[in-house]
Amino acid sequence: MFSHVPEPLAYAQALLAQFSSLSQTADDATLLGDFTRGTARLSGCELVQLYLSDASRCRLELSVQCLEDRLQFRDPAGLPCDDDGEQLLQFVLRQNRTVCLGALDDSLHDTRFLPARAAPWQSLLCVPLATEDGIKGVLLCVSSQRIDLQGFADSLGLLGAFALNQIHLRQRLRRPAGEGQPVAINLPSTNGLGLIGKSAAMRQTCQLISKVVNSPYTVLLYGETGTGKEVVARAIHDCGPRRTQAFVVQNCAALPEHLLESELFGYRKGAFTGADRDRIGLFDAADKGTLLLDEIGDMPLSLQAKLLRVLQEGEIRPLGSNLTHKIDVRIVAATHRDLKRLMSEGKFREDLYYRLAPFPIQLPPLRQRGPDVIELARHFADKACALLQRDLVHWSDAALAHLAAYDFPGNVRELKGIVERAVLLCEGDELRVEHFALHLKKPSDEGRVSLRERMEHIERSLMTDCLRKHSGNQTLTARELGLPLRTLLYRMSRLNIRRKDAEV
Repeated sequence: MFSHVPEPLAYAQALLAQFSSLSQTADDATLLGDFTRGTARLSGCELVQLYLSDASRCRLELSVQCLEDRLQFRDPAGLPCDDDGEQLLQFVLRQNRTVCLGALDDSLHDTRFLPARAAPWQSLLCVPLATEDGIKGVLLCVSSQRIDLQGFADSLGLLGAFALNQIHLRQRLRRPAGEGQPVAINLPSTNGLGLIGKSAAMRQTCQLISKVVNSPYTVLLYGETGTGKEVVARAIHDCGPRRTQAFVVQNCAALPEHLLESELFGYRKGAFTGADRDRIGLFDAADKGTLLLDEIGDMPLSLQAKLLRVLQEGEIRPLGSNLTHKIDVRIVAATHRDLKRLMSEGKFREDLYYRLAPFPIQLPPLRQRGPDVIELARHFADKACALLQRDLVHWSDAALAHLAAYDFPGNVRELKGIVERAVLLCEGDELRVEHFALHLKKPSDEGRVSLRERMEHIERSLMTDCLRKHSGNQTLTARELGLPLRTLLYRMSRLNIRRKDAEV
C-alpha cells in the first residue's frame, strides 16, 4: 500500500497517528475537520474537499474544505454544492472508482467546481469513500504541482471510510430505539466563517455576513471599538471568491492626508519632492482582492471625494499621472463613529455614505454576547499558552464568574489583553480571580451584590443599549425587547433611565 508514496515509513507512522487521533475525537464536525486537514498534510495537497452523499446516494454536497490549511465548513451561501452536472465527481460516486489525473491542463475533464487561483491546479485525486452501508462520499485532493497522487488512494480511502464509520456508529448509539433515520452531522454554528460565538447576537451577525460573502457589494462594518471589525472583514475575504487574492488593510486615521492619498493611489516619479520612482498604491496592490479601509470616518473630506470616484467608476489616477486605469477591488469599510452624525456636522460626505453602505453590518458589543465571553476567554487563553509554549491552563469557576460580571468597555480587544496578562501572571495550572485586574462596579453600601441588584443592573444595561441602537425611539425599543410600550416606560422610570442615557 505504501510502496508508491515518498518516505513510506514516515508516511505509515503519520497515517497511524491520524487513525488514532480520529478514534478519540467525539464531535462530528471536529472529526470531519481533522480528517480533511490531516488528509491535506498526508498528501501534501493545497486543497482537499470532502463531499458527502445524500440519502438517495445520487447527489453530493461539499461538506468540508481545507484550502492551504484553512478549514471551511458547509455554508449554503458559501461553499458550492455538487449536482449531476459535475461528471467527474458523479463518475467516482456511481462507479465506485478512483480517478487520478497528473496534468489537469491537458485533461478533458471539467474541473470548474474547483476554487480559482493564480497558479492553475495540475494534479487531482478523487477517491470514493465506501462504508458498510455503501458509498457515503467522495474525497478530492488537488495540487498545483504535477505529482503522482495514485499511491495515496488506498490509504486515504480507508482513512475516510474509518472517519465516516466513526460518525455513523455514534449516530446509531445516539439514535432512540426504533428510529431508522440517521442523525444529521453537527457542523459549527458559525457556518465556517471562523468567528467565535454562539450567542443570538453573533448568530444574527454571521447570518448577515453569509448573505454578502459571495457578492461584489461594498460592506460597511460599524460598531464600538474592539468588536472585531478587521476579523470580520478578513472572514468576508477568506470565505468569498476573492480568497486567493490579496487582503490589504489601511487605517485611515493613521496617516496625515497627503501621505494617505499617496498610500492609497500611488504616485509617479517626480510627483512631489522625494518621489524618485514610481510606486503603486494600495488600490493596485489589492486589485482582484479586498481592501479594508479601517476608521473610514476619519478620512479627510478631500480624499472622500476621490474615494467616491473609485467606488462609482472603478478607476484611479495615481499622483503625478494624467492617466486613469481600471481596478477590480472589493471595498470593506469599518468605523466605530456615527457616520450619520458626521454627515449632519458636515464632516462626512452624504453621497459617499450611501455608496459605502449598501450592506451595513453592525457588530454587537461584547456585553450583548452573553456566553461568548467565556468561549472567547478560553480561546485566547489557549492561544496565549501556545505562544508561550506552556501547558494549557484551567479556569476556576470564580474566575469565569468574575469575567462574566464585567462589562468590557473595550470589547473583545480588551478581553484578549486581560486574558493574555492573566496567563502571564499565572504560575500554576489554574487561572484564578487574583490573576485578573477588573474594576467591577460595587454597590453604594459596599456590601454584597444581591440577586435583585444584579438583575436590575443587567436589565438597565440591556435597555440602554437597545435605546441607543434605535436613537432613543421607545416604540422600536419596546418592539425589539418584546415588551408593551407601557411596560417599557414603567421599567425605564423604575430603573431611572433618562433620555440622555440613550445618547451615543
